[in-house]
Amino acid sequence: MKVLSGAWLQARPHVLPLRIAVFVNEQGVPIEMEEDEHDAISLHAWIENASGEVIATGRLLPDGHLGRIAVDRACRGQGHGGAILEHLITAARDRGTAALALHAQTSALPFYEKFGFQSEGDVFMEAGIAHQLMTRQTD
Repeated sequence: MKVLSGAWLQARPHVLPLRIAVFVNEQGVPIEMEEDEHDAISLHAWIENASGEVIATGRLLPDGHLGRIAVDRACRGQGHGGAILEHLITAARDRGTAALALHAQTSALPFYEKFGFQSEGDVFMEAGIAHQLMTRQTD
């Protein structure tokens, strides 16, 4: 499973269709929220299937926030999300980022806990979906 990564200009045509499929079409996030000012400054990671279609993606902001982690519905539970997460954690560590944070959908808390993330604070709503702040160190 090869994880590709790059800046938004390179990543956008690859990852945006999957993000729209998962966040907008599946979860009802407003389309105008899908691309934001953080995309241009983030490292984006993605996995393609044998046909070249992106089946998993995520991003790392310069401040250590992870986000937009998504896996194609047909490919969930096969380790692709974990591979993206591990790639971004390694990239953060290589950059010298000591701490990571993310806003996890509450249904995904067990997934992130497997990678050492711990919940902090209260559950909050983001784009109409319950989320929890989670953090971990990169070491």
